[in-house]
Amino acid sequence: MECKRLDRRNLLASAAVALSGLCVRPALAQGKPEKARVTIGLGSPASLVCLPLTIADRLGYFGAEGLAVELHDFGGGMHTVQAVQAGQGDIGAGAFEHTISLQGRNQSYRAFVLLARAPQVALGVSSRTMTGYRSVADLRGRRVGIASIGSMSAMVASLVLMRNGVLPQEVQFIEFATAAAAVAAVRAGQVDAISHHEPVMSMLEHKADVRIIADTRSLRGSLDVFGGPTVGPCLFAPSDFLQKHPQTVQALANAVVHALKWLQTAGPSDLIKVVPEAYLLGDRGLYLASFNKVREAIAIDGMIPEEGARTALRTLGRLEAGFKADKIDLGRTFTNEFARRAKDKYRA
Repeated sequence: MECKRLDRRNLLASAAVALSGLCVRPALAQGKPEKARVTIGLGSPASLVCLPLTIADRLGYFGAEGLAVELHDFGGGMHTVQAVQAGQGDIGAGAFEHTISLQGRNQSYRAFVLLARAPQVALGVSSRTMTGYRSVADLRGRRVGIASIGSMSAMVASLVLMRNGVLPQEVQFIEFATAAAAVAAVRAGQVDAISHHEPVMSMLEHKADVRIIADTRSLRGSLDVFGGPTVGPCLFAPSDFLQKHPQTVQALANAVVHALKWLQTAGPSDLIKVVPEAYLLGDRGLYLASFNKVREAIAIDGMIPEEGARTALRTLGRLEAGFKADKIDLGRTFTNEFARRAKDKYRA
């Protein structure tokens, strides 16, 4: 009998130790950030793919986590990666695929919180210069506007071209980092097609300046273009940064997931009150229409889906010459450790 009581005591003690150990991981989110001032590099602050960051900034969610965050516009996806590589930004906001490409070049970067479940890019042909458009093949030798080289807008355009027998090098890609420049270029006939984010594409659709031929602003459209579930924009950083500054990374994930939760129930009036007037491009109604087109694609809880990561790997295998997908350790390109804690904290 005594032996049984001792075993029971030992069992209870072991359980208590185990439970106390489980409490250590969530406690990380409550610690003081190692780096209180953080620069997040991105392509275009006004783009709706960056909306969760705008919300976290404007509603004080970064500050509530003990962070002073600067959202720095580096003008595009690859430019953002280069800035983080050069130490001009601590964190990058952009396509998940960057972490895979970088690993292929023996550089270790990891995504740690998801901003969107789809790229939120649409490809449209000009109603002015492509009046006789019949198929994607008609874009051979034409000018295609994108946000920047190496950005998700360039990836979507390249993927659509290749799936229809046109090589990316058979078109001329032209960068338009700002919404105003992109819209003006299409209306002036400076490009024959454009692959871009919201609110650019809705502005062009509204005046019938373009005809949409591929659309990843919805989950269904993204599935059609990529042939599988996708991973949209995310926050990523050098793996060393995550290891050296786990409290800082956790604070960033917390703020973003908090913003994602707010966006799930935000109404038009809520959005208009928070988003900077300059981002509305002079038309509140059109901005809200843009938001409605991408709303389902906005991430819910910041978690990066493994199946979407696999789709990204397959996509790069198609797009990048010499890319060796079998050499990529996909598990080292992202972690859900921080997003999971943030999800638990905010019940997202």
